[in-house]
Amino acid sequence: MKRGFYTIMSAQFFSSLADNALFVAAVELLKSGGAPEWQRAALVPMFALFYVVLAPFVGAFADAMPKGKVMFISNAIKVVGCLMMLFGGHPLLAYAVVGLGAAAYSPAKYGILTELLPASQLVKANGWIEGLTIASIILGILLGGQLVGHAVASQLLSIDLPVFNTGIDTAPEAAISILIAIYGLAAWFNTRIPHTGVVMRPIPSNPLALVPDFFSCNTRLWRDKLGQISLSTTTLFWGVSGNLRYIILAWSAAALGYSTTQASALTGVVALGTAVGAVVASMRMRLDMATSVMPLGIAMGLLVVLMNFISNVWVAAPFLILLGALGGFLVVPMNALLQHRGHNLMGAGRSIAVQNFNEQACILALGAFYTMSTGFGLSAFGAITAFGLLVASVMWLIQRWHASNLVRHKDEVDHLLEIARHDNAHG
Repeated sequence: MKRGFYTIMSAQFFSSLADNALFVAAVELLKSGGAPEWQRAALVPMFALFYVVLAPFVGAFADAMPKGKVMFISNAIKVVGCLMMLFGGHPLLAYAVVGLGAAAYSPAKYGILTELLPASQLVKANGWIEGLTIASIILGILLGGQLVGHAVASQLLSIDLPVFNTGIDTAPEAAISILIAIYGLAAWFNTRIPHTGVVMRPIPSNPLALVPDFFSCNTRLWRDKLGQISLSTTTLFWGVSGNLRYIILAWSAAALGYSTTQASALTGVVALGTAVGAVVASMRMRLDMATSVMPLGIAMGLLVVLMNFISNVWVAAPFLILLGALGGFLVVPMNALLQHRGHNLMGAGRSIAVQNFNEQACILALGAFYTMSTGFGLSAFGAITAFGLLVASVMWLIQRWHASNLVRHKDEVDHLLEIARHDNAHG
């Protein structure tokens, strides 16, 4: 691997680490400020908001200047969101600004790999990115939980700068100040990313011209008989995973009486299970077998409901590992099938943009559903039940949709599966 690749990995790790730690700090900031439950639940959809709104434009922005510069600007936007939290901005609005930075960051971190590395190293490079991302999720959530915990927070708050009064008086504020430094470290790595020499493509004079092409690609993938199934399944999976971060925090407090620090460790356990499931799926599944894993999506929804009956951490930990593992085993073959169909229909870059749009829209929609459930007075247990049943029902409908395609469009589906089998054997 080229040296610049490891610089990219370092920048990605620290930026993602801070993203996940900041989520825990933002939850604690709202909680300590007496904000209602629905506002804490709303953090997840607020982070996804700009991913959805700016989906047609962020790819063009990433291609209009060196990717390292795009990533630097994106981290700077995240720092602005953190400063808003520290100095009086509403945490929901500030967290949306951090989401804006993340939305701009995403296409640059993937796009630079194709510019920097030969095609023969792309699979290995993506494996490194996904592995580091999972590690940063686990470590970031654990870091956020420790930073807002009494032991670490008391040490941070005891630091007294001479002359200058920071105004940082609470554990969440102390945590956010540390995370600003981590974002700064990621931004420094961004400045060390080499220029790949690829010719920049300026943003069109009328940016709205990007919208019709984006939605044309979106429609093309949804009309494909395998693309629509893999896209709907991965979209639902990421919608569930994105919201599980908060749901587990809320459930841990209600069922186990856990603080945010203690609950954050259980959230990391789910990510660990996802990693295990992903590794097993990568060894056992083939591209043409991807649709066979759909029942696992129904099982995920039902397992979320079963969380309500657990009140012992020694049962909760293996249960959450199982929940994460089912998700990891589900998403790996489905994601591979989606990338395969997207590459054949429109090219990898546009396919990733469409995939990001749909996944973040699902996170936004499911997050809004859970937020409204709590806002209308449902307890954490009631909201979790409604969420889990919704997920299981939608996954069942997707499974029926695929069964209908196998009957009504058998020749087309068989042809697409044969292409997948061929590409899997010769790829």
